[in-house]
Amino acid sequence: MAVVAPAVCTFCGCTCDDIEVHTEGDRIVKAKNTCKLGESWFTNHNAEPCYPEALIKGRPATLETAVEAAADLLVSADYPLVYGLSNLTCEAQRTAVGLAELLGGVIDSHSSL
Repeated sequence: MAVVAPAVCTFCGCTCDDIEVHTEGDRIVKAKNTCKLGESWFTNHNAEPCYPEALIKGRPATLETAVEAAADLLVSADYPLVYGLSNLTCEAQRTAVGLAELLGGVIDSHSSL
């Protein structure tokens, strides 16, 4: 068992930063100093590998080809929307905001009305 501390919980947006995560292999098996939402977030959200890595128009594609296709779509968009972000790390949010600014797009959160 390995322990990762401190870890940051991004589930609800409070960004609690005193979390202790216990892992076995590539699975989180216990999270300390969390609320009920954070505990559920850490222990029940395990990513399984999915194949194919990407689809373009419903057909399997390499990750590199899919990233290039996504970039082409974003560059040609008139007003792209970057949406979600609340369950991302601060670093990932910063990157997404930078991308929206670069593209002349807009950012929205799932919590907006």
